[in-house]
Amino acid sequence: MECRGIRGAIDVESNDEEPIVAATRRLLERIVRANGMRKEEVACAFFTSTPDLDAAYPARAAREMGWAHIPLMCMQEAMIADSIPRCIRVLVLWNTDCGPDQLQHVYLDGAQTLRPDLAEGESYD
Repeated sequence: MECRGIRGAIDVESNDEEPIVAATRRLLERIVRANGMRKEEVACAFFTSTPDLDAAYPARAAREMGWAHIPLMCMQEAMIADSIPRCIRVLVLWNTDCGPDQLQHVYLDGAQTLRPDLAEGESYD
């Protein structure tokens, strides 16, 4: 079994607690579903949010999903000119037998522009 990194991102409609938590939950649920991940296999997760999102911690969504004993960390994304506003990114470290080519990274909504090579033609519904 290897520890693999799953990446994902989503943009948020506004800098308010409910949209931040709801968008993060949606992103995590898609990552879990797309990869067949169980929370017992998650080693940890790192969240970043752009400086214009400060109304809630994205990790709160993971806690509400039952990730009570998984180490979580929230950080501020670097301020880069012309970057996507109101964006949450995640790196989930997952203990799995899947190879790197089997991982499904998830980029939703406006964040698909961050990795169009991974978002094109993908459907996680």
